[in-house]
Amino acid sequence: MPNYVPIMLDCEDRVCVVIGGGQVAERKVRELLAGSARVTVISPLVTPNLQEYYDQGKLNWIPRKYAAGDLEGTFMVHAASNDAGVNAAVAAEAKTKGILANVADQPDLGSFIHPSVLRRGRLLIAVSTSGAGPLAARAIRRKLDEDYGTEYEEYLDALYHIRKAIQQQVNNPAVRQKLLRKASGPEMFETLRQGTSRPWSPEDIRQWINDNQEE
Repeated sequence: MPNYVPIMLDCEDRVCVVIGGGQVAERKVRELLAGSARVTVISPLVTPNLQEYYDQGKLNWIPRKYAAGDLEGTFMVHAASNDAGVNAAVAAEAKTKGILANVADQPDLGSFIHPSVLRRGRLLIAVSTSGAGPLAARAIRRKLDEDYGTEYEEYLDALYHIRKAIQQQVNNPAVRQKLLRKASGPEMFETLRQGTSRPWSPEDIRQWINDNQEE
């Protein structure tokens, strides 16, 4: 079994192809769209949700079976058809062209696998068993779903804007680091968890920086 390297991959505006139009393909497409990828689905038939994505202009759909050469100019491919032979052929083409490939039914043929992912806005928690047990990974992710609620989304959204403002407004490196540590600390998070916060305006952030750098 491979020793996988965990990474966060930027797929924005990159061409990502999904071979297949069933439920597995739909899950792959949802993840790619969440990453702002340019998605093309190649399959004679697709699920109602994939059809809806196509009707909404969220993806390109080529309504036929995969053919050799379909991966030209592709950054990443997901082989998710119900035909093992087709999936193997997709993996082979991807390998010869240096294209990242995920093969749903034969993961060893691909170059990467998908973890089970929890999303809370800017927070992404990925769980993988390195292929040993995908169902176990999903069970662990469901437990994390209980532990990490929507307050983390609010917290990280506020932290993102505060961090940008600190980097732009505070020139002293020592003070800047002190403010970044305080913004990332438990006090601010607990304020959000208790529901005593509201969306921070630029004026709120500026006042917070002024108040805390003088401490």
